[in-house]
Amino acid sequence: MIQLLQTALLIVFPALVITGALRDAVSFTIPNWISVALVLAFFPAALVIGASGGQIGLAAGVGFVALLAGMGMFAAGWIGGGDAKLFAAAGLWLGWPAVVPFLLVTGLAGGALAVTLLLLRSTWLQPFAACGPGWLGRLTTPGENVPYGVAIAAGALAAFPESPLFALASGMS
Repeated sequence: MIQLLQTALLIVFPALVITGALRDAVSFTIPNWISVALVLAFFPAALVIGASGGQIGLAAGVGFVALLAGMGMFAAGWIGGGDAKLFAAAGLWLGWPAVVPFLLVTGLAGGALAVTLLLLRSTWLQPFAACGPGWLGRLTTPGENVPYGVAIAAGALAAFPESPLFALASGMS
């Protein structure tokens, strides 16, 4: 029974991160409830999975540093506010040392996303995008924002198996 509860709590992270990425891709916004739910779900998940106080504290520290970094990127105009909050919430769940592959994959995914959007926003592809759903038209509009939540989600999902919570839940720690 405890294993089932641990698994259910662990699934919250990828489910909400994917939801954030999808919402960002179709609307260029990540609702606050997603980041709030991630933060609120972390603590009971960590306790039920068996994280120590030190592991929880270290994860909180990583999340706080990620929040500061996200605020800096937002202030510089590189990412949106929802992206900054999702980045911080993901940092909390991933903790140390999984934050390292999270940063690496998020950066690479962000670059791939930017190149892909440049290609999709080229003039010769515009007629094809116009035939699709409204969100695709917005996504492929030249000069439109970049849904960086997609890259954050890619990095978070790639790094999640390296996180202390995942290791504890799967018995690897």
